[in-house]
Amino acid sequence: MLYSENFLRIWHFEHLKGAILYLMLKGFKDFLIRGNVIDLAVGLIMGTAFTAVVTALVQSVLMPAISMLVKSPNFDEFLVFGQIKVGVFLTAVVNFILIAVAVYFAVVVPTQKLTEIALAKKKAEDEAAEEEEETEIALLKEIRDALAKK
Repeated sequence: MLYSENFLRIWHFEHLKGAILYLMLKGFKDFLIRGNVIDLAVGLIMGTAFTAVVTALVQSVLMPAISMLVKSPNFDEFLVFGQIKVGVFLTAVVNFILIAVAVYFAVVVPTQKLTEIALAKKKAEDEAAEEEEETEIALLKEIRDALAKK
């Protein structure tokens, strides 16, 4: 026998490992190419950039407006009991609410309006296509009836 049985087992196992590794890498490559990771990366980058916009809006516009009303830019020194600083938590809550309001009115509302407009346009196009199809069917029926009479 040219090769020992142990050598053949090892050789088979090594090729099997290579095939498994190849399939795993192929699956990962297919996952990357499918676009999910690219979409996620673009979303993450856009979210990071938008964070700066929302933070600027809250820090430069909304918080100064609130500070004009309550005479303090934040509530950090409000309700301090030794080490317990309730005001810091209150500032974080107000910031969260302001960011949520800013995102809602800057992103969600315009997106909803654009979606409504797009859906209305699509519906109008579909209705126009249906009317055109009905007209075409009626015309074909007339042609059929006229040919049947001959």
